[in-house]
Amino acid sequence: MTTLTEADALDGLRDALGLLKDREQVAQRLLDSSAKHSFDPDEELDWEAPFEEGKWFWPPELVSLYDTPMWKRMSEEQRILLSRHEAAALASLGIWFELILMQLLVRHIYDKAATSAHVRYALTEIEDECRHSKMFARVITRGGTPWYPVSRVHQNLGRLFKTISTTPGSFTATLLGEEVLDWMQRLTFPDERVQPLIRGVTRIHVVEEARHVRYAREELRRQMVTAPKWSQEFTRVTSGEFARVFSVAFVNPEVYTNVGLDRREAVAQVRASAHRRDVMQQGSRRLTDFLDDIGVLRGVGRRLWKSSGLLA
Repeated sequence: MTTLTEADALDGLRDALGLLKDREQVAQRLLDSSAKHSFDPDEELDWEAPFEEGKWFWPPELVSLYDTPMWKRMSEEQRILLSRHEAAALASLGIWFELILMQLLVRHIYDKAATSAHVRYALTEIEDECRHSKMFARVITRGGTPWYPVSRVHQNLGRLFKTISTTPGSFTATLLGEEVLDWMQRLTFPDERVQPLIRGVTRIHVVEEARHVRYAREELRRQMVTAPKWSQEFTRVTSGEFARVFSVAFVNPEVYTNVGLDRREAVAQVRASAHRRDVMQQGSRRLTDFLDDIGVLRGVGRRLWKSSGLLA
């Protein structure tokens, strides 16, 4: 099987979404945007301001137990406490994911020209992700909650994925981690029911992640046209399995124990919740539509995505 060269990819190749864009032009536009719209969370946010009484740490409709029988029995105070712990769990998940992403980006550019805009933007994105991880760690500490690491099994699966992932598989996983949380954060930062610090954190993340999503989407489109057939198929399977891991790891069940709920019952009710299933599928829809268009959601990979609950 012959792999198309990068020059071929720049010369009139198309996918279902149309003509592939010039890699260097895309990267240069993203570099220009980064120069204008990047933030230092340590300076941008008021970390010392007290939390406001009665305000949420995550919109209630996005809290995992929302509209379940258990939720209806909980006091408003306990619901807000759960939102505080779930915000910390999502920040912890974000750190885990961004550490994986940074390593994948370094692998992607390892043998590429360091003077190219494509590589310079990847390095800029790594800078962004370093700041995001520090920001998430600081918001966990400020919230007075525990750090919620993923399970040892998922930690080791992440380590394996970093080792064996192909380039298109890496960018598919990147989009999975970025776009679902991005959808939730776009609902969070304008929501006046939510604590100002949380809104500030999500605003920064949304603005900067928009560039990361653009970079990953454009590169994944290119890879799904130019990569060998075996790599494309491997991407379909590994992305489906990563979707299954992501959907399970999304909320750490320790949050239920730490707010005084029966963990087993809470997990069962979340799994049975039609509202929660709809939230996760809505959060994934923009991504799954894109992946479907470019040929990732086929065969075994599509069945794995369905089993994850992220694809209807």
